[in-house]
Amino acid sequence: MPNPFDAGLMTTGYASARPPVHPHVIEAVRARLGRAEPFARALDVGCGAGLSARALGVLARQVVGVEPVESMLQHGAVVAPEAQFIAASAEALPLRDACCDLIAAAGSLNYVDLDKFFPEARRVLKPGGILLVYDFAAGRSFRDSPDLDAWFDRFRERYPAPASEARPLNPGILGGLNSGFALRAHADFEIAISLEPGFYVNYMMTETNVAAAIRRGTDEDSIRLWCAESLSAFWRGGARDVLFRGYYACLAPK
Repeated sequence: MPNPFDAGLMTTGYASARPPVHPHVIEAVRARLGRAEPFARALDVGCGAGLSARALGVLARQVVGVEPVESMLQHGAVVAPEAQFIAASAEALPLRDACCDLIAAAGSLNYVDLDKFFPEARRVLKPGGILLVYDFAAGRSFRDSPDLDAWFDRFRERYPAPASEARPLNPGILGGLNSGFALRAHADFEIAISLEPGFYVNYMMTETNVAAAIRRGTDEDSIRLWCAESLSAFWRGGARDVLFRGYYACLAPK
């Protein structure tokens, strides 16, 4: 099965058209941890185009991102110029033992072999290190109206999501795994991001539904046009708050 993230539309879109949710999550985690000083080094597992690595800059003086889809990394130097990027998998981290104070994984552990990842995470973490896992669903809701939820349902019906091998994860699942890590802190969140209608269309074009539709032969421009026209009726031309709901979980080696 083709990797939906290994495509030009996705790699470019992930660098330029994803809403800035990561900084809000990282700031919430920083406040929860009560960190006065940044960590020395953070590892971002499954860093994509680098947006999550850039956000980690407030938590660590040095950030290293690893990403298995090498094409995703072509924008890393622009998106997060202070970070270092390596094409590698979560199951075989190319780092020495006990070299990281923090490992972060934003929506990436759903796709990895956890039986191989957790021993690797323990290996590269320093004593007292933290594994931060977080994720959030697609922004599909307005704060004050059900219109966007209804539109998103139409979008998913028109452009069905591809079959996914992602496993569900949340703090309860993570805390119950025989991983060698214990759940130390967690929270659900709802973050409102003000988005212009044009940006939201560009964001929707980065969804795996669109990549799958294009592989099936649907014209990219026709998808973009349908999104723009069908959204225009209720977006009213200006920016509106879109809600992003998710969780974070901080784990520590037992």
